[in-house]
Amino acid sequence: MFFLLGLTLFTFIIFLTSYLLDSRKLINGLLFNIFLFSAIITSIYAAFSTQNRFLIIIALIFIFFLLLIPIFGIHALIVGLFINTKILINREGKRFSNLLTLFIAIGLILFLIGSFILSTNLFSQEINIFLSSFIIISLYYFFDVFNFLMISFLYQFNHPKLNQDFIIVLGSGLIGDKVPPLLASRINRAIEFYNKQSIVTTPPKIIFSGGQGNDEKISESLAMQKYAVEKGIPFEDTILEDKSTTTFENMTYSKNIMDNLSNKYNSIFTTNNFHLFRAALYAKMAGLKSQGIGSKTALYFLPNALIREYIAIVVMHKKRHIIIISLILIFNLMLALIQHYFITPYL
Repeated sequence: MFFLLGLTLFTFIIFLTSYLLDSRKLINGLLFNIFLFSAIITSIYAAFSTQNRFLIIIALIFIFFLLLIPIFGIHALIVGLFINTKILINREGKRFSNLLTLFIAIGLILFLIGSFILSTNLFSQEINIFLSSFIIISLYYFFDVFNFLMISFLYQFNHPKLNQDFIIVLGSGLIGDKVPPLLASRINRAIEFYNKQSIVTTPPKIIFSGGQGNDEKISESLAMQKYAVEKGIPFEDTILEDKSTTTFENMTYSKNIMDNLSNKYNSIFTTNNFHLFRAALYAKMAGLKSQGIGSKTALYFLPNALIREYIAIVVMHKKRHIIIISLILIFNLMLALIQHYFITPYL
């Protein structure tokens, strides 16, 4: 019991230290999940070792639902993804970017089919060994997605101090020259923080960051500025950054503006909650110490948006993923060759 308690405390300290040193690290999701797993094992062991009926009942209920996940969880997820795709298309239109949940659902179905085929021994042992590498790769991504979702969730709990010099509002596209609801929520979040800080100290400057797209009549920054001024933000407290076309450029160009205005400053950025952690990674890449605060997003939009965010982060760390996938394929290929040349002939 003391060993498990010590292990749980140790894993929590490791996570907390890493998170406090820099909350903008993907590994924090893994470290928290290790702590969470350790805490669950410790709690279950404590329930049965103390013979406390209430704790045992809670533990049994938890174990029951935990066992249901591998049996029915993936099926429920597939159904949920199909339903979400239908809702998203009805509300946002039939665009490729709105079909990600559909593609994931199809991928999960293929995973189930592949697992079933491997279990039937339809192919030779060597081929089964090699094909199992794709199951292992799928499990690797299940695990990686879980770590991503956890750190994305944890990063939502940022509470920046009311001592900011600048607030960066990240652009997300216009409809003509109008601010759509998704972008409006980012501006409103900045306005909310601006008003809170104005009560206790000097209000920050708001940097509206976003260039002009091919289908936009004006720059995103100008449209955002107009929206904010109409909401009561003084014009003199607004700054335009109208050259950026990506989140990384948002951060880089905004940093250049702040560096030119002040040698030492505090800053934060606002974006939608699903985009918060990836934006923080780009801020880190741009050399900004800025942490983010997120605006709420409609629930039906979240699954598709989170999938898009995860894909973007995979691309950011493509070298790591290529190395891991290559190692899995090479290892299983070697096992298949060993099976073919050194084991099967002697059976």
